[in-house]
Amino acid sequence: MLSSIGCGYHVAGKSDALPPTVRSIAVPAFTSRTPTYRIETRLTEAVVREFNTRTRYRVTSNPEDADAVLRATVTSAQVAPLTYDSRTGQASTALVTVAVKVTLTARDGKVLFENQNYIFREQYQITRDPSSFFEEEGPALDRLSRDFARTLVSNLLEAF
Repeated sequence: MLSSIGCGYHVAGKSDALPPTVRSIAVPAFTSRTPTYRIETRLTEAVVREFNTRTRYRVTSNPEDADAVLRATVTSAQVAPLTYDSRTGQASTALVTVAVKVTLTARDGKVLFENQNYIFREQYQITRDPSSFFEEEGPALDRLSRDFARTLVSNLLEAF
């Protein structure tokens, strides 16, 4: 039993790889280099929500009020057909792929975390029946945003 003490195991989400001087994090609105409508807003909101629900950090949008600043840029967002209907030849499912560049910088300018190429994908159904049409790309982007936020916050907390 004594040999297991100090073995490096810990409960996920309880470790903190950020310096103890970081008590507040600014998450200004992310930027986008893509024409995808509001993708940066969805990602920003999901990250702020994840920080607020999973961490003890105070989150603000103003970099002047924080010990560290999290900046992100959506570098690409693409939708590609994934499967086709054999009868009509039209796409029946699509895959949305989003790439994001993220940097967390301390107040003194030191880079605390950086990932230049987060890539997230989400699949969704394409409805071809006009009477029951429901646009599924928006909900797919919401799911993708939540996955991105969970992964990013976990990476920051666990230093992966």
